[in-house]
Amino acid sequence: MTRAARNGLADAAWGAGGVAVALALWDLVPRTGLVSADYLPPVGAVARALGTELSDPAFLTALGDTLTGWALGLLIAVVAGVTAGIVLSVVPCLREVTASTVEFLRPIPSVALIPLAVLLYGTDLRSTLLLVVYAAFWQVLVQVLYGVADVDPVADETARSYGLGTWARIRYVLWPTALPYVMTGVRLAASVALVLAITAELVIGSPGIGARIAVAQTSQAVPEMYALVVVAGGLGLLVNVGARAVERRALAWHQSVRGEAVR
Repeated sequence: MTRAARNGLADAAWGAGGVAVALALWDLVPRTGLVSADYLPPVGAVARALGTELSDPAFLTALGDTLTGWALGLLIAVVAGVTAGIVLSVVPCLREVTASTVEFLRPIPSVALIPLAVLLYGTDLRSTLLLVVYAAFWQVLVQVLYGVADVDPVADETARSYGLGTWARIRYVLWPTALPYVMTGVRLAASVALVLAITAELVIGSPGIGARIAVAQTSQAVPEMYALVVVAGGLGLLVNVGARAVERRALAWHQSVRGEAVR
């Protein structure tokens, strides 16, 4: 077994131990009376509610709605963010003209757009997409801008001296340098997109896991509510693990990933 494999198993063991301790503390708190079981059910009750949810076709439909909003929003944000970032970087005057606009729009919280989303699209999937795309777009755009700014000017000038055109320089000079930043932006955007998708469903009422959490909360189905929260957390974990796996595969040639594999 390689050192990297042993380190991976050790990390997994530590992670599993942390989950076990967290579950034990969760189960202990309501049983000792520190928090009423009416507000924090024991792990067993939540596990039973989770089993019931997993066997409910309506839950699977809601899960599909959440994943659809997340995936579509993330795809649109990544394509738009990468395209806009490259265009703004290769056209200096355009970057200067839009700098103040970017800095003004980027800090606006996506949840502040909820009234606009409801006004435009009601509880339709498009409301979720509006919030997801807006939140994830900036994660990708900013990382692309950082990545392009990190391009070695000597390499760029060498490419120019050899007569490489704009698209050739983007492909052979700019893109390899910016790709690690792009993948970081995609990984961050994937998590942000999931948070906004569930938030939109929870607040707006568009179909998905978030809407089922809201229904469970209003109907006082506390174990079911916690079960759905656990599902949302599990989705976040899977998204993060999947994004890291894609990042490692896309950057298998990069020094950071190769060094990580050696360790």
